[in-house]
Amino acid sequence: MASTDGEASLVYTQWAEGTSDPGFVRRVSGGDPVEYRLYRSGIREDSAVPGCVVVVSVEFDGADAQRQRRWVDTVFGALGSEETPAPGGLSGHFHVSADGTRVLNYAEWTDEQAHRDALARSGRGTVGVSDEWRKVQEFPGVRGSGFRRYRMVRSLSLGMSAKESTVA
Repeated sequence: MASTDGEASLVYTQWAEGTSDPGFVRRVSGGDPVEYRLYRSGIREDSAVPGCVVVVSVEFDGADAQRQRRWVDTVFGALGSEETPAPGGLSGHFHVSADGTRVLNYAEWTDEQAHRDALARSGRGTVGVSDEWRKVQEFPGVRGSGFRRYRMVRSLSLGMSAKESTVA
């Protein structure tokens, strides 16, 4: 994937449990992979084909697998408190890092402008307007967070015995 600002690229791979190949990821991306596990997803029933992927990353001030999950659950609480969800948001797939220090949200949107509009609507850097988002923003132990928007450049699926991978 290429960032919509033209400054970065993202290699996102998925592997069957126990079959990851860090060497392959290094060769494709040129960097060291971070291992994540899918924790929780939310998908709108009226989903369209995504035109933009927003990758949200959150870093905590130490390893704590329970804290990672509590933070994700707090986001889901905030999303559930919205009377009218932001138009254009299609799905969010929350991954927790194996080392307990990070969360990555792979969020699909109809297009880049829909995500921009959602952030502008809240006026505080969240995709929702309810007061529950304050709990997300003030969650204890968060050291830093940010996001980047991407568009799909290409996709590749490989079937290698027990291995399956998608590279975008």
